[in-house]
Amino acid sequence: MHLIALYKAKVESAVLVSERWILAALRNHTFFSLAELNRLIAQKLEELNNRKFQKLDSTRRKLFETIDKPALKPLPSRPYEYAEWKKARVNIDYHIEIYHHYYSVPYQLAREPVDVRITATTVEVLFKNRRVVSHRRSYVPWRSTALKEHMPKSHQKHLEWTPSRIINWAGKNGPYTQKIVTNIMDSRPHPEQGFRSCLGIMSLAKHYSPERLEDACYRALMIKGYSYKSVKSILKNGLDQQSLLFEETEDTPPVAHNNIRGKQYYE
Repeated sequence: MHLIALYKAKVESAVLVSERWILAALRNHTFFSLAELNRLIAQKLEELNNRKFQKLDSTRRKLFETIDKPALKPLPSRPYEYAEWKKARVNIDYHIEIYHHYYSVPYQLAREPVDVRITATTVEVLFKNRRVVSHRRSYVPWRSTALKEHMPKSHQKHLEWTPSRIINWAGKNGPYTQKIVTNIMDSRPHPEQGFRSCLGIMSLAKHYSPERLEDACYRALMIKGYSYKSVKSILKNGLDQQSLLFEETEDTPPVAHNNIRGKQYYE
């Protein structure tokens, strides 16, 4: 503590000397540009550094050249980069969320706590103080950055599919099939989470006619059942061949009766 106090006093003394010999010397000057001010400050600083101490036969410049400069180390090859640290827990889909973007980690770390180092260009994930992956940082919200090797084997086979390819395939079956796969991917934090459900709906085309699949997708949309299980259940139970209740009554004219007041009564 005594050493810290000593250095603190010396620093404060150096600040005071600088204020007296630089700021105070320029206090009555009027400057018309920042460049002009900086030029005079540099001039006064040079004079201060070459000025002899009151109690030492030396100058600040000479002491720096003989004591400090030889002890200096070279500057780092890379400039300092600001980094932010966060704690995260790996989701069941082996992704973590950082500022509304998803980054993959090895699937074996699902549900594990990890440390994340975030810079302007990279996102590094550490598990038990060991770096497991480094991603280029993305600023696109609600999308994912994933590596193939992080996926289980069962997920890797879906890599050849993309959202646009799945949507295009569904459109060939019908507009309702296309709309439900679009809603499935839109309802997930990132589209890849909906691939398995969409591919499951595609597989139903092997067992049911395009018409039945289209009708089942329509019914699923009406009940907001945006999943493979909903479409499969509708087909399995033959609900696609039944009319929805609100469809049967949608065009039914209102009942006319003397005791029923129409909208004109309230106008």
